[in-house]
Amino acid sequence: MQVIQDFIYSIFGSLIDIIGNDPWLFVRMVGMWAIGILLIYLAIAKDMEPALLLPMGFGAILVNLPLSGAIDQIGHEGPLSVLFRAGIDTGELFPLLLFIGIGAMIDFGPLLQNPKLLLFGAAAQFGIFVTILLASTIGHFFPGTFTFVDAASIGIIGAADGPTAISVAKALGTKYMGAILVAAYSYMALVPIIQPPCIKLVTTKKERLIRMPYTSSEVSKLVRIAFPVVVTIIAGLIAPASVALVGFLMFGNLLRECGVLNALSETAQNALANLITIMLGITVATQMQAEMFLTFETLLIMGLGLFAFVFDTIGGVMLAKLYNLFAKNKVNPMIGACGISAFPMSSRVVHKMGLQEDPQNFLLMHAAGVNVGGQIASVIAGGIIMGLVAR
Repeated sequence: MQVIQDFIYSIFGSLIDIIGNDPWLFVRMVGMWAIGILLIYLAIAKDMEPALLLPMGFGAILVNLPLSGAIDQIGHEGPLSVLFRAGIDTGELFPLLLFIGIGAMIDFGPLLQNPKLLLFGAAAQFGIFVTILLASTIGHFFPGTFTFVDAASIGIIGAADGPTAISVAKALGTKYMGAILVAAYSYMALVPIIQPPCIKLVTTKKERLIRMPYTSSEVSKLVRIAFPVVVTIIAGLIAPASVALVGFLMFGNLLRECGVLNALSETAQNALANLITIMLGITVATQMQAEMFLTFETLLIMGLGLFAFVFDTIGGVMLAKLYNLFAKNKVNPMIGACGISAFPMSSRVVHKMGLQEDPQNFLLMHAAGVNVGGQIASVIAGGIIMGLVAR
């Protein structure tokens, strides 16, 4: 009998010790397994950003196994922890490399044809600053929760831009970096679920039926090449802290538009972007360990992130509605919701909503113009926050 007990303990000893010493920790671990399985289900069954949710979900299971060898333990360096330190915590290599891939994917043509769309992208950052105020207020009335630095880091979740959230949280040194990263990437993936009800809440059917004919006009190659260079210079003058993110984003776009580096552009759009997305997803999971993730503060951050995301969406829509009060040629206010940085998910969601209302209303190009404008605006907003708060 003793031999059998010793054999069982040799296999399940770590689990038995956890249950005996801290049963609540075991319950939380099981809860994180359930969260991981849910993310995997959403990725596979619902096709919700599988490149992001699948590695996050599987990573959440990996890091929540008893004495998991995937993360640092006493006397042992875990490979996921090493990747997190190298790619996110220390050098921010993953966000910057991903921005090269995103920049190579983006066609700024619709925005260059209709520059006013950039205004809607800027308005969609409204939720970031409202959330900063709300989180600061919570920190004031409940000492020990959020400092102003934490509040500023939490607010950027509303941009639905994971790389920018990483850079802001890292630069400001918030202790809630893990929860912020998970919230930012989760809401990026949940765009198709969150945005439609928010848009319908603040628009009428008549507004959603507004048609926006798309007249294609050729943007010269010179303008396309000059645009990323000019944006980088302007962003550097307005928000110097954003130069790294904006610069890598625009460098990727320059690879796309220069016309002489097609192989590098295709590599950045496909192999590089896909590889870094996988690395980011599974590495972010190191911050989903049960003992530090399932806490009151984390749940509060998830709620504040959702608040920021919702108000960013509504902010862009409301500016479009305000614009229609004075404009002769009305815009469909739904495109204002694309001002968040979730490219190209948000523009696809709005285009689909437009087709549901009117099968002949094609909003994709207009929505994409606002979406890429929001990509630029969110990075600059992050740079402004870093510049102001870090002083």
